[in-house]
Amino acid sequence: MTEYVKTTCPYCGVGCGIEAGVDEIKHLLNIRGDKTHPANFGRLCSKGSALGDTVGLKGRLLHPEVYGQRSSWQEALDRVAESFRDTIVRYGADAVAIYASGQLLTEDYYVANKLMKGFIGSANIDTNSRLCMSSSVSGHKRAFGADTVPGCYEDLELAEMIVLVGSNAAWCHPVIFQRIRAAKTANPQLKIVVIDPRRTGSCDIADLHLPIAGGSDAMLFNGLLQYLQQRHAVDQRYIEAHTEGFAAALNAAAASSQSIEQVAEACRLPAADVRTFYRWFAGHHKVMSLYSQGVNQSSSGTDKVNSIINCHLATGRIGKPGMGPFSLTGQPNAMGGREVGGLANQLAAHMDFSNPADIDRVARFWRSPTIAGKPGLSAVELFDAIYDGKVKAVWIMGTNPVVSLPNADKVRQALRQCPFVVVSDCIADTDTTKLAHVLLPAQGWSEKDGTVTNSERRISRQRTLFAPAGDAKPDWWIITQVARRLGFGQAFPYQGPVEIFREHAALSGFENDSQHGLRDFDISAFANISAPEYDDLQPTQWPVNQANPYGRARMFDDSRFFNASGKSQFVAITPRPPSNAPNKDYPLVLNTGRLRDQWHTMTRTGLAARLNQHKPEVFVDVHPLDAARHGLLPDSLALLESAWGSMLARVQVTSDQQPGSLFVPMHWSEQFASRGRVGALVNPAIDPVSRQPESKHTPVRISSYQAAWHGFVLSRRELAFNDVEYWAKSKGESFYRYELAGNTLPPSWPDWARARLGGSGQIPDWQEYHDSGLGHYRAARIIDNRLESVLVISPHHNLPERNWLASLFDKDFLEQSDRKALLTGMPPQGVPDCGNIVCVCFNVGEKTIRSAIQEQGLKTVRDIGNCLKAGTNCGSCLPEIKALL
Repeated sequence: MTEYVKTTCPYCGVGCGIEAGVDEIKHLLNIRGDKTHPANFGRLCSKGSALGDTVGLKGRLLHPEVYGQRSSWQEALDRVAESFRDTIVRYGADAVAIYASGQLLTEDYYVANKLMKGFIGSANIDTNSRLCMSSSVSGHKRAFGADTVPGCYEDLELAEMIVLVGSNAAWCHPVIFQRIRAAKTANPQLKIVVIDPRRTGSCDIADLHLPIAGGSDAMLFNGLLQYLQQRHAVDQRYIEAHTEGFAAALNAAAASSQSIEQVAEACRLPAADVRTFYRWFAGHHKVMSLYSQGVNQSSSGTDKVNSIINCHLATGRIGKPGMGPFSLTGQPNAMGGREVGGLANQLAAHMDFSNPADIDRVARFWRSPTIAGKPGLSAVELFDAIYDGKVKAVWIMGTNPVVSLPNADKVRQALRQCPFVVVSDCIADTDTTKLAHVLLPAQGWSEKDGTVTNSERRISRQRTLFAPAGDAKPDWWIITQVARRLGFGQAFPYQGPVEIFREHAALSGFENDSQHGLRDFDISAFANISAPEYDDLQPTQWPVNQANPYGRARMFDDSRFFNASGKSQFVAITPRPPSNAPNKDYPLVLNTGRLRDQWHTMTRTGLAARLNQHKPEVFVDVHPLDAARHGLLPDSLALLESAWGSMLARVQVTSDQQPGSLFVPMHWSEQFASRGRVGALVNPAIDPVSRQPESKHTPVRISSYQAAWHGFVLSRRELAFNDVEYWAKSKGESFYRYELAGNTLPPSWPDWARARLGGSGQIPDWQEYHDSGLGHYRAARIIDNRLESVLVISPHHNLPERNWLASLFDKDFLEQSDRKALLTGMPPQGVPDCGNIVCVCFNVGEKTIRSAIQEQGLKTVRDIGNCLKAGTNCGSCLPEIKALL
């Protein structure tokens, strides 16, 4: 009988509970949603459902390496400690740094932060969470006096109106979106407003979509604040009793947004739609505002956050069921990182460098003689300092900054010239590990043991499913071993994660009276947790202390805040445009974001064949007017350029984009595309308060990429095309797919094909078609009547569809009709072609859905689900299915 272990999904901040059926002998997992977990109640998205496909050992970093040579743990750890010690002695503590990740567990994060800030004595530890939610942290602290998320997921079912601001939850937080969709179905009176420059999948259930001009969110919400005051929709009693600064915030709002028409013009919206949004917000009591990267990732992100919070404070809609501002966190443990002080400007347990008493308190608790006394370098500033030679040794943990950071080419150059780079990761080959002097094999998700915290402050366990692969070790153990070698062993005695969790919990309650407004983060009830209790820890929302022994769903329900006055603070907002405006050289605006089926730089999701079917190649969304203006054809290649870098992407022409704006997903690295790193283009400007980069607004230009030839390869074996100007790779169930384009023609296509597709072993049967005059070449490599590879070359980008050809790899024997059709790319008469995959959960293609609609007279999404199962699992494909209907 399969043993099922309860654990937590390692993707977004929703924090879904998972039950994993473990087959240790075959190293396989059967994944299903945990119906008892309050974050998801059994629901999973496409990524979570496919976790079992990502735990193989292919591509894993299994052993330590020092300067490219396999080493022992002792040698590698000695080298890290010696290099850090020598750098500190010669240049000071600020010459070393750690760059961490929301993929770390809370226990890992805690130990890394303690080592860097408490004992090395520098706050130069930051995290990739800086890239997704630090503006929310800063906005919370300015308004509430602490980084406190007021509400919980249960509020989604209780709300009368839900506003999605800069959040494509349908793709980025699919389980949250499923809850909203279900709430809308159960209560059709629930109003849904989506505020986003793009028409995304989240608009599928919207009563109103406001395609706002990029960067104008603060103007819109300043206008709302003024409207609420003018319509007597503010809660004056609440404002007077529980807030401060309302008059100044209202004056700032009035100065920037004197009328609805002025707001509408600045936001490039119809005035009638702005008026409708304002009227709905004023007229509904239970309003939730869910915001994400579209708000945070801005040079004025903190102001945008506070402009939203201001409207909730003005109406008293906070801390009560069904209402409040709610930050949708990007990473699985970004919240845990915030709790332990993972950001360079924070101390542990929500304490802060701005308060000398906090510095003293943490130093005494840790018994630290050299605690940092000031904030360190944030992510963008940190890699600038490496580039400038100020930081000379950096330790990167579980993240891939050469892909994910803005101005990514500069980041790569910074690491190339850095005297000492150490990377802890579970993946051997990434854009960042290539630049490491020392590689340390960390445990992967299925091997880790510890805790994470989701967007609603809920702490859940990640539990070990498999024994460690190779020599992989927990991150906390690796950090502890280095700390001991640096002479700090007494402060790092840990033998397991439960000991770290106890200390973390004890620090949260140290000299803390959270009940009376001292510090919000308090899990002191766990300070003496036993090992069995830790193993059995159930999902719980903090605070968990004497006053809240079972956790607390909502904060501020008592209207007590964590500012010195006990009141919340309005923040006067003067809207600011993005840091760089389009110009004659770069006339378009680039927006970046996520896809529904991929995660970060694809080191995990890229391993799951079904997650690569929907969008197998990096693309750029372009409005039809811009496509015509810049000579771009659908499915052709385009060159994108900014002041910082360039990339190539496949053109998707769509009216879901606004004219003048482009969208490119963030996921592709040099492991999956030759020139697909959008981070190379991204504007490195940062918010002056949160230090979060402006990833949503980069001036760019776009042009058609005029290649001499285009093609694709499907191959049972993994191949290399590193000498081709453009290539993009994705993994299928039984094949690899390569999209290709080149600037130079080879002397002989047959020779070129045999050199790249050939392999040792049995003699293949080659089928070829070659029209040298027109520039067409097609070849198939067959062994024992089994397809090994197929290649199609053309002078233009209009190539046969890949999905029917891909289906031939599932056959153990090719029929004669298959062989004849191979070189045409067209299926034999009567053989269905599923088309591009729409539903990855059940591998249902567009053509299959269209045929079913036409032939069986299907009228609704439910009909299609009953017929084909499409859309009945994660629901992320429902907007596309509706569009086909």
